[in-house]
Amino acid sequence: MTKITNIHAREILDSRGNPTIEAEIQLEDGSMARAAVPSGASTGTREAVELRDGDKSRYLGKGVQQAVANVNGELRSALLADNFADQRALDEKMIEIDGSENKSRLGANALLAISLAFAKAQANSAGLSLFRTLGDSTTMPVPMMNIINGGAHADNSVDIQEFMILPVGAPNFAEALRYGAEIFHALKSVLSSKGMNTAVGDEGGFAPDLPSNKAALDIIAVAIEQAGFTPGNEILLGLDVASSEFYENGRYNLASEGRDFDAAGFCDYLAGLADGYPIITIEDGMDEGDWDGWQLLTERIGDRIQLVGDDLFVTNTAIISRGIEQKIANSVLIKPNQIGTLSESLDAITLSVEAGFSAVVSHRSGETCDSTIADIAVGTKATQIKTGSLSRSDRIAKYNQLLRIEEELGETAEYAGRGAFSVPA
Repeated sequence: MTKITNIHAREILDSRGNPTIEAEIQLEDGSMARAAVPSGASTGTREAVELRDGDKSRYLGKGVQQAVANVNGELRSALLADNFADQRALDEKMIEIDGSENKSRLGANALLAISLAFAKAQANSAGLSLFRTLGDSTTMPVPMMNIINGGAHADNSVDIQEFMILPVGAPNFAEALRYGAEIFHALKSVLSSKGMNTAVGDEGGFAPDLPSNKAALDIIAVAIEQAGFTPGNEILLGLDVASSEFYENGRYNLASEGRDFDAAGFCDYLAGLADGYPIITIEDGMDEGDWDGWQLLTERIGDRIQLVGDDLFVTNTAIISRGIEQKIANSVLIKPNQIGTLSESLDAITLSVEAGFSAVVSHRSGETCDSTIADIAVGTKATQIKTGSLSRSDRIAKYNQLLRIEEELGETAEYAGRGAFSVPA
């Protein structure tokens, strides 16, 4: 049994300059840890509730003083009065205290800060790295590196939210990171030579004004080759379409291209991209509520393209189970702050993998330098990680933690590579 002797939360800033919550936990043996919670820009409507103050006179209404007060008050009092057999016992206790269906009373951000800090404190108490306490996996994840940002993550004319490179041909994670960094720098050079903007978006990728979504894929292919690699060989491509951001009244509206589609037409559009480029993964290809569209897309390209549900599944096991039953998508994005506790996030990974889906552990667009998701990606049966581009310290913090983990694992580390996906790569 583990006894918590102190819990303290504070308001800090995330990578966008918005408030978020950080919590510290101390255990009876003196072990201590802290964790900070991220925040998304494009969010699924069924995510657990992130509690914000709503006071427009302070941080434009985005303060989290109430969530902090909930940790330092009601949650602290209840948790210090109890002992916990394991992580699940703590998480279930917090869910019980909150009492709401979607953690709206105390805030999923409040619960998650405690949940992650407790996991890290327990690892410290055991003298182990966090990833070793989460499972027995020694597989290093394939990084999905978001090198061109569009949609809600950037102020430009590109509809698709993320254009990613996946260095599947690397022999290990450290080399995969090098491949990605060299392509990132080559892309900057290519953009500069064309007189394009090289400012970066929320996730560290470039955000140039491009005439179409295909143009983004074309310019990435040029950068891959300039860096000395071959698209479709060492490097595969991925998209986060975030289609819920431009879906309205049953239509998918690509404003930058002046085109709109019904579900079948948009399936054709995405299939065309997959035919024309070495794309292995597409996230949120259809709107979160367009389950008929998702079925069409899965039937059309789900045998050759990893179809990841983010807004579709929101890390919720009940919704994931429904998707598995209806044969919708074949991969699940895991964002701990979508569901609000570590235990529920781990359950979502287990459920997905046991059903033959892949699991992708993910950051949010509003991040901190907390690197917990790196440990989750290695310790569990997840095989991929999404944590942004090769710039911004809030993104690099996760990559650097993965380097440390690979070093600690030594010869037992195995890079997932082409075997990472729910489809042949």
